[in-house]
Amino acid sequence: MLKKLFSHTAIYGLAPQITKIASFLALPIITKDLTEIDYGVSGIMGAYTAAISVLATLGLRLVLVNSFFKSPGQFKWAWRQIYGFLNLWNFVYAFLLGFLIYLVVPDVAIENRWTILLLNIGPLVFFGQTKTICSTYYQLKQKPAQIAIRSAIFGILAVGLNILFISYYKMGYMGWFWSSFIVGMLFNLSYFYPLNYILDLKPIYNFKRRLIKNSLKVSLPMVPHYYSSYLLDNSDKMIMDLMSVNTGAVGKYNVAYTVGKFMNSLGVAGGLAIGPLVTKMYKDNNEEAAKNLIFILQISFFLITFGLCIWMKEVFVFLIRNDNLAQMYYLGVIIVMAYNYRPMYLGFSTKIMFWEKTNVMWKVTLGAGLINVILNLILIPFFGFEVAAITTFVAYMFMGYAGYYFKVFKEINTANYYPFLWIAITIILTVLAYYTVELPIPYKVGITLIAVFFAILSIFKINKLIHEV
Repeated sequence: MLKKLFSHTAIYGLAPQITKIASFLALPIITKDLTEIDYGVSGIMGAYTAAISVLATLGLRLVLVNSFFKSPGQFKWAWRQIYGFLNLWNFVYAFLLGFLIYLVVPDVAIENRWTILLLNIGPLVFFGQTKTICSTYYQLKQKPAQIAIRSAIFGILAVGLNILFISYYKMGYMGWFWSSFIVGMLFNLSYFYPLNYILDLKPIYNFKRRLIKNSLKVSLPMVPHYYSSYLLDNSDKMIMDLMSVNTGAVGKYNVAYTVGKFMNSLGVAGGLAIGPLVTKMYKDNNEEAAKNLIFILQISFFLITFGLCIWMKEVFVFLIRNDNLAQMYYLGVIIVMAYNYRPMYLGFSTKIMFWEKTNVMWKVTLGAGLINVILNLILIPFFGFEVAAITTFVAYMFMGYAGYYFKVFKEINTANYYPFLWIAITIILTVLAYYTVELPIPYKVGITLIAVFFAILSIFKINKLIHEV
């Protein structure tokens, strides 16, 4: 179980966030040819496009997952109809996305407005949600090799394209848009044939309206929940733009998210890996085993984030070959530690979604997003763009732990997840990391070794409990 969790997490971490990870690996080379303006344009455009990204699938991936487990003999019939519906819907979504991009391109990038627009909507127009549906199938069938192969191929391609466009052709922020477009098109294309011909999941356009209507009744309450990801990860940059914070400052803040994006990818990967395992445990009424698996993932995250944060200064010096931008490491510490919310959030959300109590999800996730937005609107004018890192941390802590105190969760829960203990540990480790990052290297080595020892000891002890249940 432990081997499967970690191996699948490593594999799934590459697939959904391939371009982000590829860009991360290329940073030591490309940052020499980038400025805060380049990061600013990229961050602002990413913020606005993410504002409506939740509408791409209308939350229907939840229906795909549930039908796979609850109707194992008939799920393909439902999937084909949802696939057909989403293909038609994505033309509407692509139009909305293109119109938004046309309106919000920053003045410094106005000459590339139409190119940015077309590069963003291209994969949607040609392939819709092909990648989403096919990768979901492989994830639920626990066939990570299908994702791993694509991750390796397109990861290398994305790294090469970023270096080619940014460092060789000196295209600045446009290099990211072009490489994302090319990788996005080819990534979808690699899933198109197996989805439609090998798995025989061809879209049905003459879908049953009743099936789609019932599916949307389950999925649409999740849209505010998924929208919270935008409010937490991207709205701060949009708010800065709307409050006339200069593009360079937004770029510096975007740089602080460099390692945070990697942790976000790892969090998504953890969810993809642990989801089928925990869902099966819920189906077998094995709540204690599910809880312990969540605890293992939480401790693993503590080890990775704390270990990374105390070395954040050195990491930024190595990755960000721009002295001005590399000074943002102190914000990176807070942002990375905020992603420790993810494992405990998965413990709450996976069970809620399995029992289809989706109406409560938006109260937690959208609530966290609104906390982030409101605090940013109040505090940024007084304390500057840096305070957005702290508001993000506060919002994520709410998102990770508030759900455990809702009545609907207590009614379906039989295990004690100790939410207060985990949030207290997160805060303590964050404070320690914020100050430890400035220590001399020998001290950091000692602290890292101690952290690794206690984390591994705890993981194996909890893993033993899983097999005893």
